[in-house]
Parts: sequence; structure tokens; C-alpha cells
Amino acid sequence: MRLYLASTSPARLALLRAAGIEPVVVPSAVDEPAALARAEQERGAVLDADATVSLLARAKAHAVLNPEVDGLVLGGDSAFVLDGVVHGKPHQPERARERWRAQRGRTGRLHSGHWLIDHRGGRIVAQAGAVTSATVTFAADIDDAEIDAYVATGEPLEVAGAFTIDGRGAGFITAIEGDPSTVIGMSVPTLRSLVRSLGVDWTALWNR
Repeated sequence: MRLYLASTSPARLALLRAAGIEPVVVPSAVDEPAALARAEQERGAVLDADATVSLLARAKAHAVLNPEVDGLVLGGDSAFVLDGVVHGKPHQPERARERWRAQRGRTGRLHSGHWLIDHRGGRIVAQAGAVTSATVTFAADIDDAEIDAYVATGEPLEVAGAFTIDGRGAGFITAIEGDPSTVIGMSVPTLRSLVRSLGVDWTALWNR
């Protein structure tokens, strides 16, 4: 069974490879701000973190469907919540610096959305989604010089919450409660549960 990853995230790709799965990477071109704006307009309310990551994970998975895609398609998205505010990727260095000044010494929650589609024979056979979350606590003694140095690496610019636990950012994290792979961007145990819920053997995805 082939797994298609609708993401260019190096972290999600690394998680799958570590689990013995070599996916076909199919970049998903979803206009995330537009998708969220449409959903909020339709619902008449601002989406919370779980709804945000679920909607975007689903949109990414559906965006790559075409007749040549034959197998399971996985979309994912992550968001970080601090003081009730949902944060995605900072993109800009100054925004990343602001995030770090606000979150050092604090505890927030990282939410990861997963959407899995069984697309075989040119049609959607079944699909399922799930959201997982984990709390992350940051060191209180991170100084501005360390923040500047970290931002200068570029690592925090394109990740939810402006931090990683599988890279340079790991040294600034003092505690995680929950599944660490959720914080990286995709809960591997949750993915296994989704695969099984679609009637597919998890081991069928392993490299042979």
C-alpha cells in the first residue's frame, strides 16, 4: 500500500521514515488564510485550534487528489496556542522574536491535525481525521541573544509556534506532556489508528 504525504514538511517526512514508511511526497498548494476565512464566514465564528488544524489538514489532503494518486493520502497541519491565541508559522524574523519573548518561561499547547483519505481506483473509498495535542514548557532563562541567534538560523520561521523539538529549538524546551511526535507535527500512534480505521493493515505501509 502506498502512502502519499500532502506536505513538504521535513519533520513529518522524517517521522514517517523513522516509522518504516517511505511516502510519496506530493506538495499541497492550499491558500490557508483564504480557506480559514471562508470557513469562519460560513460558521460565523473564529475557529479554535482544533477546528483550524482539522480543516487545513483535510484541505491539504483533498487538494492533491488526482487519478494518478492510488493509495492512502495524508494531510497534516499544526498550530500552537498560548494564552488562548492560536499561532501558526511566524514566517517573519521579527514575529518569531516576538513569539519567543512572549513564550519563554511559559507553557502552551501544540495541536496537530491529521486527515487520511483512502483514494483507490480514482475515487475516495473512505476518509477519517483526528486532532491530537500536547503541552510544551519553555525555559525561563532564554535571553534575547539566544532568541536572536535561534531566529537567525531560520529554523523557527516555518514551523507552528516558532519552535522545534527535533532541531536547535530542543535545548529551549524543558517539558512536554503528551505524545512528542504530535509536537513535531504528526502523531504516529494516531496515524496508525486512522490507517486501521480505514481497514488497512498498518504494516502494509512499511518499506519492503
